[in-house]
Amino acid sequence: MTKRHVEVPPAVQATIDETVEYVDRRLSEGDTAAAVGEILADLYDDTETYERYRSGESLPPMTRMRVESYNPEHALIETERWAEQELSALQEAKCLRYLWNGFDQSPLANNLAFALPFRQVLADHLFAEAGDGLRLFGGIKIQCGHNIEMGDNAVIHNNVLLDDRGKLTIGDRVSVADEAHIHTHNHDTVDQTDVTNYETILADDVRLGYGAMITAGCRIGENAMVGSGSTTLGDVSAHHIATGTPAKSVKIKPGWEPVAEEVGPLTDNREQRALPSEYPDSLEEFDEFGRTLSPPGES
Repeated sequence: MTKRHVEVPPAVQATIDETVEYVDRRLSEGDTAAAVGEILADLYDDTETYERYRSGESLPPMTRMRVESYNPEHALIETERWAEQELSALQEAKCLRYLWNGFDQSPLANNLAFALPFRQVLADHLFAEAGDGLRLFGGIKIQCGHNIEMGDNAVIHNNVLLDDRGKLTIGDRVSVADEAHIHTHNHDTVDQTDVTNYETILADDVRLGYGAMITAGCRIGENAMVGSGSTTLGDVSAHHIATGTPAKSVKIKPGWEPVAEEVGPLTDNREQRALPSEYPDSLEEFDEFGRTLSPPGES
């Protein structure tokens, strides 16, 4: 390993530990939205104004808009429109994602000594399952959060998309490079409002290169690697290296040949991982695009 072990001064580490423990405790106390509002106001040195707002004091409109927005219940995000998501779980996840995103915009996000354990705590509360020793870097875009299962010692680098509108399973020791996109849902080519959710799987010890794109429903096998800028439209076998768009298996990792399948095109098993969608009986549907979906000549 070429990295060196570095630490902040002991007094600073003690403050980090105290702060992370405080956040963990507040998020465990029941009213997640209220906890998130208080933590964000404190993070942005706005606690005094936030308390004035909560006590009913009159504030200028822009000031009131700013402090109201610390409470995630006063904000609207895209995932709230996805009717197939269970509402109570989605609302809880929304609060935690709101804190995650707000933290990423703050100066403290630049301090890895604090940012990594802070995001570990958020993952513990947000993900369906969060392993130990996670290294979650800045700008990660999480669609829902509560549909993610992540194993121990996974590393997710900067500006990665973790789409968990479906189910996203990430194993132990997985490494995802900057700008990678991992999808769990897709849209019908004709009717864009017709969405299918899938389970997408990155097995133990998988590596994704810079800008790799994993299409919804793919499984990347144990110890496999997807090259930078590659797009998978099928499963990558264990110990294989897949590159290209669409990706195909081009090589087996040296030393793993006796236990690996032959190289070649990826097998498309995505439909086996399609997830059923259930919608509330009271759902009022709408078409945000209003497009004509019938081909020419059809009524």
